[in-house]
Amino acid sequence: MIWRLVESFNDNLPLLLLLAIGLAFAAGGLPPMMERRRRRSIEGALPGFLEALSDGVGAGLGLQEVMSDQSSNQPGVFGALLRESLSKSHVTSFDAALASFATSTRSSQVQRVIQLIQTAVEQNSPLQSVLYDLANDYQRLNDLIDKREKDLSGLVMTIVLFICIGLPGLLAVLIGLFAPPSAGYQIDSIATTFSVFFGAASAVAVAICGRMLGRMRAMLWWIPFWTMTSMALFNGALLMIGG
Repeated sequence: MIWRLVESFNDNLPLLLLLAIGLAFAAGGLPPMMERRRRRSIEGALPGFLEALSDGVGAGLGLQEVMSDQSSNQPGVFGALLRESLSKSHVTSFDAALASFATSTRSSQVQRVIQLIQTAVEQNSPLQSVLYDLANDYQRLNDLIDKREKDLSGLVMTIVLFICIGLPGLLAVLIGLFAPPSAGYQIDSIATTFSVFFGAASAVAVAICGRMLGRMRAMLWWIPFWTMTSMALFNGALLMIGG
């Protein structure tokens, strides 16, 4: 049965091409996921870092001194980037090191915070209160982002699994049981139509899920993979059950 399934894919050139394209695009979709995870880990460490800066400045220490002390206490990517950037301040300047740190994080939150800190220093604003307010604001922002992500992730996964796997598998089982090709039913044209339909429906579902999550560009990489998955599942299940 497995050999017949492989043979059926060899006879279906569009599906075979879609298989290669889907796997290639899925490999291209992994770097955006890894980059987002890296960026969210940095943004998650930002409120605690700002609160520690506020405490240090309130104790009478300078901003550069507090940042140097806190760089060794910050774990993960955040601490590594901060230590690397501050090490360059010996040959450049502290402002240039902060700008380098903000750029290396590739996070709009961190870049905005660094700009606000530099503006507060230039205008002689009460730095302790500014840092404390920023810590509270970005903590609330991260909590809202995490809550939204948690609420939508389950819904998005349900939509993708239902459209891309549930419906093709269910219809393949029904056709294979009640109108099997082995019994003489001529369903080649119908099977092709349904296969194309499920592929298009999967592409639309993945695009909608990407729009819901606010990651449309990242999800576009996965459209060929899920399109291929739904079409291959339908054809394979129909062959195995109704063959």
